Amino acid sequence: MEKIINILKKKDPELFYYQKAEHIHLHDRFIEKLFLWFLPYPVTPNRVTMFRILMTPVILLLVGFAHYKMGVLIFLGVAFTDAIDGAMARTRNQVTKFGMLFDPLADKLLIGSMVLLLVFRYFDFWIGFSILFLEIAFILSALVAKAKFRTVRMANLWGKLKMILQVLAVFLTLMALLLDFPLLLHIAGWIFGFAIGFAILSLFAQGV
Repeated sequence: MEKIINILKKKDPELFYYQKAEHIHLHDRFIEKLFLWFLPYPVTPNRVTMFRILMTPVILLLVGFAHYKMGVLIFLGVAFTDAIDGAMARTRNQVTKFGMLFDPLADKLLIGSMVLLLVFRYFDFWIGFSILFLEIAFILSALVAKAKFRTVRMANLWGKLKMILQVLAVFLTLMALLLDFPLLLHIAGWIFGFAIGFAILSLFAQGV
């Protein structure tokens, strides 16, 4: 992890310049008081983001080989780091362009891989296709913004709600497989549908 960050630092140092957060949300303070107090400052938001990226293949292997109990626990822990790195960056004034770019990418890798592994298998094809299509649209939009306008777009409210719903839907899917409880799959399907709706709203809010 450290080697990857050092390589990126040499290539584009501006990615890692610390900036002060424009807004600190109420949930950031909540996470700070509840969880961040025991994380030392050498544990930076960028390292947490990289951890999420590197753990995604581990989750894929566990779920792919039907180790659902361990897969559920690790998936929830890794998904929760999405809240940790954002709150840490804002409350500790460690906001970086790297974080703004790679934090949403880490989310898309985690959710996109679970879609490929689970959604196309247990849900309607168009649910999986819509999720992947929209996630690719988010990535392309971010790349265009960085290349054309030299800016990195922050996630908006709709995008954050979309991520929460996707994590919940994946969790319910894994629990359905673990407990052999088909009703949870039905509920997860509806939640994926709502997540698609919020993803579309998020794209419109970004002006796409």
